[in-house]
Amino acid sequence: MSEVVLGLAVVVAVFTSFFVSASAGLGGSLVLVPTLTLTIGTKEGVALAALLLGANNLVKLVAYRAALPVAAASKLMVLTVVGTFIGARLLVAAPEAAVTIAVIASFALALLAERNEFDRRPTTLAPVLALGAGATSGFSGTSGPLKGVAIRSLGLDRLHVVGAAAILSALGDITKAAVFTEAGLLGRTSFAVGAASVPLMLIGTVLGRRFNEAIGEQGFERLFWLVMGGYTVRLIITL
Repeated sequence: MSEVVLGLAVVVAVFTSFFVSASAGLGGSLVLVPTLTLTIGTKEGVALAALLLGANNLVKLVAYRAALPVAAASKLMVLTVVGTFIGARLLVAAPEAAVTIAVIASFALALLAERNEFDRRPTTLAPVLALGAGATSGFSGTSGPLKGVAIRSLGLDRLHVVGAAAILSALGDITKAAVFTEAGLLGRTSFAVGAASVPLMLIGTVLGRRFNEAIGEQGFERLFWLVMGGYTVRLIITL
């Protein structure tokens, strides 16, 4: 009975992560990574989450194909891949508590800037944040608020924010999945679970896209910072 309940919890977590990710552009790993690490183990959970979220982000790219700011996010794309590769291959043994504290501090500064309505034009800090987001995601399974702050600095509307997030997330998750597959953390079972999750990806993405369109700019603003706050709470818990 417990296994059935656990299985249902995983299904709900998978769908919720896809819905949140399609709505806010970020946050899918908030639900998925803890659930999978709890049920199948830390390394395997992070690896499977990368595979599922990578596939889901490919679906999001199709759903938001008319709002993909490739040119505006090109530098962030390259640095996200570089950071993710480094994180997945080299930073597994790094002091995670120190990185967590740095990520929380960056979120606090970003929230302060948002509260005081600082200029949102592109900044030279965005590429550094993208590199850090990729590295953090590589060894912890989630990029925390760094990626969100980097994307916000591009000054895009809500649809293009989600589009940019989908691009960066897809590149990061595909990079992680490739590294984890080479390391033997992803096998046939993982890919079978990924294939079985495709219907949930499609439904969650469609519903998330509709929700994004329905809530308007102010609603998206609240949702975005709610997700960012969720990242921070999760980071504090892991300290």
